[in-house]
Amino acid sequence: MRADDRDSTAHAHSAVHRRRWTVLAVLAMSLLLCGVDMTVLHAATPSMTRDLRASGVESLWIVDVYSLTLASLLVTCGTLGDRVGRKRMIVAGLALFGLASAVAAFSADVVQLIAARALLGAGAAMIMASTVAVIRVVFPDDRERTLALGVWTAAHSVGATVGPLVGGAVVERWWWGAVFLVNVPIVAVVLAVGARVIPESRNPAPRRWDPLGVVLSIAGLAGVVFALKEAGAYMIVDPPVVLTGAAGAALLATFVVRQRRLAQPLLDLSLFSDRRFAMATVCVVGCFGVYTAMLFFFTQWFQWVGGQSPLQAGLALMPLAAANAAGAVLAPYAARRLGNRYAVAGALGLFACGLAVMTVAGGAAGYGLVASVLVVAGAGAGVVMTLGADSIMTAADPDRAGEAAAIQETSFELGAGLGLAVFGTVLAATYRTALSPVPNLAPAVDQAARESIGTAAEVAADLDPATAGLLRETARHAYGQGFMAVTATAAVLLAALALLTALLPYRRRRTGQPRRGLRLSGHRDRESGETPLQRSTDGRIPLA
Repeated sequence: MRADDRDSTAHAHSAVHRRRWTVLAVLAMSLLLCGVDMTVLHAATPSMTRDLRASGVESLWIVDVYSLTLASLLVTCGTLGDRVGRKRMIVAGLALFGLASAVAAFSADVVQLIAARALLGAGAAMIMASTVAVIRVVFPDDRERTLALGVWTAAHSVGATVGPLVGGAVVERWWWGAVFLVNVPIVAVVLAVGARVIPESRNPAPRRWDPLGVVLSIAGLAGVVFALKEAGAYMIVDPPVVLTGAAGAALLATFVVRQRRLAQPLLDLSLFSDRRFAMATVCVVGCFGVYTAMLFFFTQWFQWVGGQSPLQAGLALMPLAAANAAGAVLAPYAARRLGNRYAVAGALGLFACGLAVMTVAGGAAGYGLVASVLVVAGAGAGVVMTLGADSIMTAADPDRAGEAAAIQETSFELGAGLGLAVFGTVLAATYRTALSPVPNLAPAVDQAARESIGTAAEVAADLDPATAGLLRETARHAYGQGFMAVTATAAVLLAALALLTALLPYRRRRTGQPRRGLRLSGHRDRESGETPLQRSTDGRIPLA
């Protein structure tokens, strides 16, 4: 290399080093926005439902399509970023995220809003898939990189947690579309700064991209979720729904077979042969699915049944958020006392107990009891998500940390999407069944009221005061029954996961003894001095 080339390279490295904290601020703000948009609609859903006349299933699709799209595209966007350049992927993702936010804010109908939310999920996947790889480039120092990774992780978690509060505050002052519109100026600033300060980087030996695998996974997941929601919403399992669900399941099965046969798969499913890895992934998907679903349904319950405003509903959820953060902080202590396995099992049981208490108390529960349930549930979820994510990483061999981290990251987003799909179906089916007939109500009006509590409130506005009041009260009672069915189902699921975690024997790893105790991302290899995350080939880490 010539002297002037060496000087130019050294100058470029020096410039990147000087602005490394600015780069981190840009990436953290990007992840904060991605986290906020996962939950920001929770408090705005009632007003959105009324304005767009969305059915219960349509409302769930509007909320849920973001996480499902994000989960489906994370791995493939990471592979593409390695090929075309990570800065280019992040900048393009920010531009798409801002554009989709503007479209979502002014959506005139349900279909347009669902499409805009899907684009938001695609933009978020493009951003999230490459940010940690960029951090690895701009933070060569181990200690600084560990701090940067902690800030990055916290940004996404904080965003998802405060989303309902942000949405409630915005809807209280403006209209539901403003929860998306606030993204636009923030994205514009982040995009302008990021385009200047983020350095470009690529993987010199990128993995092969599998477009057919991407299509199979997205189409299969969409088919299964669609069939699940349609069957629960209308309590009818007709041939089109069955065929759609079967086709989706077949596509997912084909995806699994294909990934196991490819030399360079999108998702390395062979890691699931380690029972500890598989069980930790199932726990993360199940726990984060329940947690995000509870964020959504508690927000709706506070508004539809409790009569609270969007802002009040967002504030009422703060004990859940605070306890979740506390649980994550206390997770290492629990692991040292009990070991990862039994700490996770106990935390799952704690989460299940909180929801069981809520189910038994029902609509008679005052906010004091509800807040206690939120604290218990949040603390349990914080422990499970922290230790479960760590177990996924430590169960894999160090040289496969990249593949393990990709599965780990996808499991959080997939859990969020499937949680709303499954529990939303439970609520919709229970609401439809529990809604008692209202005297003197026309069959067409009764059918409309059974679609969702939002539709019931809408049709009640055109009835005489006595009938309208009775319909609203009946709908609130049916929604309350549906909410209790959700908490009961979630409690049973979490209790089953707790038992499996505690009792299921683990096979011994072929390469040696399983690691014991808590080894979070700061645990270093004796020879290299690197953490499992720092040894990762693609730099992906957990999001919760």
